[in-house]
Amino acid sequence: MSQPIRMCIVCRQRALQSELQRLQIIDGKLVEFTKVGRSFYVCHACVKLGDKKFLKVMNHKCKTHHKSIVEFGEIFKEIGSNG
Repeated sequence: MSQPIRMCIVCRQRALQSELQRLQIIDGKLVEFTKVGRSFYVCHACVKLGDKKFLKVMNHKCKTHHKSIVEFGEIFKEIGSNG
């Protein structure tokens, strides 16, 4: 049986759903998917790089200040290294 393919909103690369991180925006804050509402996918490579393109896309999605995105990126890196 085939697995679902999803696309990273930063680099636009397609990958298996299990290889991407699913996130969502709640009240202007970037959080991991809560299983309710709309969401989007980001690949681990884009999060680890944390370059200008990543910040630009995340700020556009969140409609917020980039400092919170950078802080989330640091938290996400810790989660990714533990899991």
